[in-house]
Amino acid sequence: MLAADQRNIDEQSRQLTLRREKLAADRNALAAPDEARLVNLQAQLATAQEAAETADARLHELQDQVPQLDDDRRAKQQDVNTQSARQADLSARMEALKALQEKVKTDGKLRPWLAKHGLDGLQGLWSRIHIEQGWESALEAALRERLNSLEVSRLDMVRSFANDAPPAKLAFYSPPQAGVPEAAGALPRLADLLRLNDAGQKALLVDWLHGCYTAASFEEALASRDKLKAGEVIFVKSGHAVTAHSVSFFAQDSEQAGLLARQQEIENLEKQLRAQALISEEARSALVRAEAAYTDASQRLVAARRDAAETQSRAHELQVETLRLTQLAEQTRARTEQIAADLAEVDAALGELQERRVTAEARFEELDMQLADSQERHAQFDDRVIEAERALAACREQQRGLERQAQEAGFAQRSLAARRAELGRAIETAQQQALAVAAEDERAREELSRLTDAAAQAGLQGALALKLEREQALGARRSEYDDLTTKLRASDERRLQLERALDPMRQRITEFQLKEQAARLGFEQYAQLLADAQADVDAVAKSIAEGNVRLGGLQGEIDRLHREITALGAVNLAALEELTTARERKQFLDAQSADLNEAMNTLEDAIKKIDGETRELLAGTFNTVNEHFGKMFPELFGGGNARLVMTGEEILDSGVQVMAQPPGKKNQTIHLLSGGEKALTAIALVFAIFQLNPAPFCLLDEVDAPLDDANTERYAKLVTSMSRGTQFLFISHNKIAMEMAEQLIGVTMQEQGVSRIVAVDMESAVSLAEAA
Repeated sequence: MLAADQRNIDEQSRQLTLRREKLAADRNALAAPDEARLVNLQAQLATAQEAAETADARLHELQDQVPQLDDDRRAKQQDVNTQSARQADLSARMEALKALQEKVKTDGKLRPWLAKHGLDGLQGLWSRIHIEQGWESALEAALRERLNSLEVSRLDMVRSFANDAPPAKLAFYSPPQAGVPEAAGALPRLADLLRLNDAGQKALLVDWLHGCYTAASFEEALASRDKLKAGEVIFVKSGHAVTAHSVSFFAQDSEQAGLLARQQEIENLEKQLRAQALISEEARSALVRAEAAYTDASQRLVAARRDAAETQSRAHELQVETLRLTQLAEQTRARTEQIAADLAEVDAALGELQERRVTAEARFEELDMQLADSQERHAQFDDRVIEAERALAACREQQRGLERQAQEAGFAQRSLAARRAELGRAIETAQQQALAVAAEDERAREELSRLTDAAAQAGLQGALALKLEREQALGARRSEYDDLTTKLRASDERRLQLERALDPMRQRITEFQLKEQAARLGFEQYAQLLADAQADVDAVAKSIAEGNVRLGGLQGEIDRLHREITALGAVNLAALEELTTARERKQFLDAQSADLNEAMNTLEDAIKKIDGETRELLAGTFNTVNEHFGKMFPELFGGGNARLVMTGEEILDSGVQVMAQPPGKKNQTIHLLSGGEKALTAIALVFAIFQLNPAPFCLLDEVDAPLDDANTERYAKLVTSMSRGTQFLFISHNKIAMEMAEQLIGVTMQEQGVSRIVAVDMESAVSLAEAA
């Protein structure tokens, strides 16, 4: 029994040792995450989340800031356009006034005379006079031709001009050294409105304007007539003059009228233009700053969007990695704890087995000690027997003892106790025999003392016979004892064989007990699952009994589900957070997509509206131009027809083809026309487009060059008819075209490299020709 327990303990110890080694290998094989790396990832995740929040805040700030900067940029651009347009208007007006001033500042009749006498470089008085704004016409009315007077150092220089008088009115003056102060009158003087820095010129003008007064209105001038003396005049802002007995109305009756007003307007325009240039420059600088701010904000917005996406992606990656490591750490920790618990359980079982082994070994030692004691006592008893039975009994007893020591080493205490009892009985028998022998010896001695030698010899023979008989009886008993010992040994061997045969049965019983425990646990688990699922147990049992449910199929399905669950791997604890992040990302992308779709729809609607309006405007413009072209062409060619034709169905994408057929021709394309006909067709088309939105000026550069005389006459008539609403400036070498002009300006080169301009007023020339 102890040997079987020992073998069972050894087997369990071996299994537990193998399990412990396997658990230790599993524990060593666990890929535990680096705690420092996990802490570092958590710190990086916090930093990345803060960076993502900062990037989102910066992105929202820039998203709010960029439209404001764009609106500011558009406002600055509109301001620049407005200021530039105003500057261009001021510049154009100033240039036009300067050109007109340059043209009319000197009478055309006087220019050759002044050049002849070397006076063409002198400036008129009007260029040096400044008067309060609004009184220019009054000063012109008062000074008349003296406004264009020329300054000379001495008036004696003009004596030679008496024989060669100027062809028109011309005045010369020499400013006095100082003026005599004039006493203040009852009325405001016109000379007081002058703004002059030259004392000589001021004295001259005070002399010329002596007796010239001003009035705020014409009615006031009429009311103040009674205050005037002989030769005194009251002027109003419009230039009208009132004397004591007359009224003169002022009108600009020549080209040189309004010189002073134009000059002061030019000076004011120059000041305004300089101020406007500064304003425009400041507006452009503001626009440049606004565009730079908008560009910088746009670039920062793109960078912020990229940074926000990168930081969000980085934060998401760090979050996923952190959750993965955290989950791995939790799984590793749980597995480590489970392995530690299993190891503790195995160690406890091994300790228990060790205690059982120690107990068994102690029991074996105790049994060995008992066996040794028993053997020692048995040896003592054998010694006594050997001593009593001499050498034979001692040898046999020693042989039996050696046999028992070799064969009965593993016997239990029962055989030893039986042997002890048997030995006790033998000892008692031997003691009884020894007492009997001693009594017999005593009796024999007494008889010997009484008997003679013959009687002693007879008694000795009787004693030897009795001893022999006793020895034979003892031998028979010993033979019986040996047989019983042999039977007992055979019984022990049989018992050992039966115990060895029972070990597999005990193992099967243990396996069946484990299976029964597993089945009971499975039954309880499935019963709990059925209870949780609120299943009808009776209906399920009935289905199983009727064969409607195949248990093998259910087990296969269970195994398949277990395999699929195993294939899914560990539970992702971050799945819910990832799902929430994905949902938020989807909502953000859906909102962005909705905004983009709305913007696309708005743009498509705007494009459709623009296309519709463009089609309407283009169709109206095309029809108007086509109508004008159809009228212009017969006027230029004296007949024929022309039209514009669309080359496609879609008006926005199609081209325009010119179809022109002069009188007497049936050509299919304008490429078959001559050069003059092509030129006339182009003129007709240009004038048709020009009539769509007539401009105040029209410049034509040698348009009549390829035309013959007949076509040039028709071209001249058409230009003359159109000049009622538009002023035409044309360059031509054709005499027929020159005849329709009201003003001729010729460029001549009498000397090499020196160009001169000769201007001819056709009306003045006709008047001179008629006068001649």
